[in-house]
Amino acid sequence: MSDIRRIGVLAHPSRPDTHPVARNIAATLCQRGIEHWVYTDWNQGSVAPDVACADVVMAIGGDGAMLRAARVCAEYEVPVLGINMGWLGFLTEIEKPADCEAGLEQLLAGDYWIEKRMMLQAAVLEEKRRVIGSFRALNDVVISGSVFGRMVQIAAYIDKHWATTYNADALILSTPTGSTAYALATGGPILPPELRNILLVPMAPHLSMDRPIVLAQGAVVDIEPTRENRHSVVLTVDGRVAAELGENQHICVRSAEPQSLFVRLRDRNYFYRSLLDRMEPRINRLAPRRMTF
Repeated sequence: MSDIRRIGVLAHPSRPDTHPVARNIAATLCQRGIEHWVYTDWNQGSVAPDVACADVVMAIGGDGAMLRAARVCAEYEVPVLGINMGWLGFLTEIEKPADCEAGLEQLLAGDYWIEKRMMLQAAVLEEKRRVIGSFRALNDVVISGSVFGRMVQIAAYIDKHWATTYNADALILSTPTGSTAYALATGGPILPPELRNILLVPMAPHLSMDRPIVLAQGAVVDIEPTRENRHSVVLTVDGRVAAELGENQHICVRSAEPQSLFVRLRDRNYFYRSLLDRMEPRINRLAPRRMTF
């Protein structure tokens, strides 16, 4: 039997269709006498006290919902169980809301395992390495120009040694989790989730290093905009703009502690089959339909 006593439920704040699902889960938990709480309108600060006391948090939505939940839950080492209501759902575990009851049965029976996934810590520093901002990412950290379509020039240092200077639209620093997201769309390799390596992928590089690089575990990357940039440089964390770099500021990226924890109900070798099941069917779904005119 499971030792789970308190379950949190997080619907996606900007997805009203997830709210009835959250209420249905709450009703099921109530019937079973499981202590629980539900949020349909929330931010990281508002749910943190309840998350800290939860044994498991159920996140409803797509991969965006999982990213939101993972960032707050990792701080308290609380595992997240995802219910897919998105398109791909790489990170979610329960395929659709109709499967929630069966998933809960399995969870409460103790038939699950916990998967650990690396996160990134991105710090904005100024002179004398004084930290003026720190951010955590499950997918990726992206350094780009503040003006769309304008190339940036940024120097990359690996473990304090200059590696290369990129001339590109952006530079993606990805976790293995993020290797199936933005990094994959720009030509990067797919890394299995149990790795703890940072992946560097330049976006539209011009006359500079154009190959992705998988760094050694524990590597630290410093990214410094050069003086050749005519526009400011922006830091984006998991798809959200986090900071605009000022003069003499740079970014330091390393693996973060603690890691993000996911509840898995499938076998431990699920990753590759799940990946291919989500990518290959798109060939049929996206095929042109027969014209009717």
